[in-house]
Amino acid sequence: MTETSDMTPTSDGVVTRGEQMLALRRRREASSYPFFRGGFRPFFFGGAAWAVIALALWICSFAGAVTLPSALEPLAWHRHEMLFGFVGAVISGFILTAVPNWTGRLPIAGWPLAGLFGLWTVARIALLFSGITGLWLAAALDVGFFFVLGFVAAREVLEANNRNLPVVGMIMLFGVTDAVDYLATSGVIPFSDLGWQLAIAIIVMLISVIGGRIIPSFTRNWMVKQGIKTGLPTQPGKFDRFVIGATAVALLAWLLGPAETPIGFVLLAAAALQAARWMRWRGYRTFSDPLVLVLHVGYVWVPIGLGLLGLSLTGLVPQSAAIHALTAGAMATMILAVMTRASLGHTARELKANGATVVIYLLVTSGAVLRVTAALRLIDYNVGIEIAGLAWGAAFLLFLIAYAPVLWGPRLRKA
Repeated sequence: MTETSDMTPTSDGVVTRGEQMLALRRRREASSYPFFRGGFRPFFFGGAAWAVIALALWICSFAGAVTLPSALEPLAWHRHEMLFGFVGAVISGFILTAVPNWTGRLPIAGWPLAGLFGLWTVARIALLFSGITGLWLAAALDVGFFFVLGFVAAREVLEANNRNLPVVGMIMLFGVTDAVDYLATSGVIPFSDLGWQLAIAIIVMLISVIGGRIIPSFTRNWMVKQGIKTGLPTQPGKFDRFVIGATAVALLAWLLGPAETPIGFVLLAAAALQAARWMRWRGYRTFSDPLVLVLHVGYVWVPIGLGLLGLSLTGLVPQSAAIHALTAGAMATMILAVMTRASLGHTARELKANGATVVIYLLVTSGAVLRVTAALRLIDYNVGIEIAGLAWGAAFLLFLIAYAPVLWGPRLRKA
């Protein structure tokens, strides 16, 4: 397509600024290396790679084999990079891919996308070596990345007058939370756990909102193709909004209230509502399609995690079991479910889980189960977390191996 043909004049022969920008994006996307033609490509690959690298560094540090050159102590660095580094990258890839679908506008591609990915990468390196370069340089780069991302996404949504501005707002809030984590872990504010707790709460809410849209939609589409005509999941309604609101209240109580039994009961109530919501989607019917089933497997960790979090406030279970149910369980499984499906769908490949993809799902689920049961002391703790870490890391390593050709290669041409 030539430059002239991209710029369609108005009825009076004048090309508007909007049309000029659209033409520019088309040219930029067409001329870009495939890896930078969609936000899911660099950020899904980079997020998965960082999950493997950061986990390996944490395990080596935990074993005393290496000393991390970060200004943060090892556990704080591990928590931060799992939430704001790894999960933050995948959220970025998702939002940059979802916004064009929401707005009908062309995706961010070419050098602007490469610049965003570069900023995320430099922030990871800066924090890892912050013991040498200084913590505040890393903080400026890291927090700045989320605000730049939020600005880019907000501009697109506002230009299209789209209803998803609150989702973009949560990205900006995630950037604020990142700043809070730096202030908390460095001792500037006296709430050492507030940053990572806020991050978990925001991610759980994102899973509740976005998962509540895509899971029933994909499940319904699959059931219709299978000829199933009864008991089809519906799009979010009043009950779903109530569940999301109740979950927000429960998480807010966990963040701001005392760690006592009454708040534990609030979290248990939210868990029960989330479980009821999950059951309404009838995921058991999708057992023959791993690409759909894994979405249900990932989401069920939300009520499990909230339930364990509630029980931890009553003193019945350790909090680490709840935290890992929400992180290694809900977040990691949903991330792999979305990354595999979106990578296939947005490169015009068949939406079908091959053998490697099924193994990825089995590994991440096994890792989550082992990590939670180890925290509950149902199995030997040290053996459990070691095997869990290996299984979890192997899932993302296999994703990198299996999906590198998809993410780095060109979109398939439809026949």
